[in-house]
Amino acid sequence: MNTSIMSEIPEMSRIAPVLFKAACPDCRARFELSAGALRLAIGASARTTFYSFTCPECGAAVRKPAGERIVELLTGGGVRTLRLHSTV
Repeated sequence: MNTSIMSEIPEMSRIAPVLFKAACPDCRARFELSAGALRLAIGASARTTFYSFTCPECGAAVRKPAGERIVELLTGGGVRTLRLHSTV
């Protein structure tokens, strides 16, 4: 019997994609981004933990600090995460 997991769990096939509200500090545009449009970097300190994206309006590369709650929301929403290691 060849059934997919999606057909066995009907709720999974109806899950809406996660969207994150964001704003560009350069052009001040406000928009929603999918998890694939964001990147999260987790460093050893608050200074080295941030998320980034490209503004869909003006094309600016945006980098913003990510506190614990932001990290939790982004990782839970499927944002790709890079763990930065210190070189001590």
